[in-house]
Amino acid sequence: MANVSLLGYYKYTDFFIENVNFLTGGDMALKNIILPIGISFFTFQLIAYLVDSYRGKTEGYDILNYLLFITFFPQLIVGPIIHHHEVVPQFEDRGRKTINWNNVSIGLLLFSIGCAKKLLLADPLTENAQAFFGGIQSGAALQFYETWFYSIEYTVSYYFDLSGYADMAIGLGFFFNILIPANFNSPYKARNFQDYWRRWHMTLSRFLSDYIFRSVYRKDKKWRGYYVATMVTFLVSGFWHGAGWTFVAWGIMNGALVCIAAWMKRKDVKLPSLLAYPLTAVGVVVARVLFVSDSFEQAKSVYQGMFRLMGSTKLEQVKELVTGNKTICATLAIAICICWFAPNSGEISEKFKPNVKYAVLTAVLLAVSIMSMNKVATFLYFQF
Repeated sequence: MANVSLLGYYKYTDFFIENVNFLTGGDMALKNIILPIGISFFTFQLIAYLVDSYRGKTEGYDILNYLLFITFFPQLIVGPIIHHHEVVPQFEDRGRKTINWNNVSIGLLLFSIGCAKKLLLADPLTENAQAFFGGIQSGAALQFYETWFYSIEYTVSYYFDLSGYADMAIGLGFFFNILIPANFNSPYKARNFQDYWRRWHMTLSRFLSDYIFRSVYRKDKKWRGYYVATMVTFLVSGFWHGAGWTFVAWGIMNGALVCIAAWMKRKDVKLPSLLAYPLTAVGVVVARVLFVSDSFEQAKSVYQGMFRLMGSTKLEQVKELVTGNKTICATLAIAICICWFAPNSGEISEKFKPNVKYAVLTAVLLAVSIMSMNKVATFLYFQF
């Protein structure tokens, strides 16, 4: 309760005041409380540890390893969300307290990949997409081509931003001979939304499955069946992501799409691959609009543009968008190709062998990333 209360105070106090003011017509002043970086992530780790302690699953852990588990810095701020049974035994293993140069090499490679994802792909895409969404006026009539372009851009940037941090965290873990669990497994290659959520932010999905879904789900009780448990889980996920009703709606939308995928699997309804993969990608982009919008009004304007008849879009307008954003368009095209066709970081690390090819790749990615550090850019999930 103490962990949940602290999270509620820091993250949801202003949200609560805003809703009370809206319902009562009051004018209580907002507290504007500064959110501690990463509070949502380390709070989940603390909750998991305490619940498992209650269940008798943490016997034998000493205080030093507990403190190290809570404060292990590589993944502390933006994940992956580690579970105590994964890392505490590694902390206790004396064989890991020596320098392993092979692990250092893998760590450097993953860290350089993460840096490149963040600095070379995520940051320019995010900056451009944020400028568009931030400039949307209430009731604005947006065009089909621009809403889809910037929504896809934001969707892709979120993946490279968050997975970039995860790669850096996992790479730093290798430096200390600590294996941190993977957080992404090429989520934009998913066939449906069940598959997508098995690939996206996997450690968060695991936490929600273990401590929310399984607490609600009862196979013999219809009102606590799979679909109800799934919707409750995604409702919690949406609320965890942000103090706003758009996040709640985003969670509900994802939950509904996962339920649809589960129903289709149960009824043995299988769409052709040429239809299933594009539909899933479209669903991810449409859902992301709610996530990145400041209000339902803004999301509504974007959705109206996305589903406006293409006849209102002129070829000259599309050409103007592309010619005016050549670098961004090239960056987005490269990023999408990486998402769909390139091996992910986990697959690369599994095949890793210390050689000249990987040494050159690591050096080039690090050098280019360092040269790109010419301005301050935070990780998108710092706000959570």
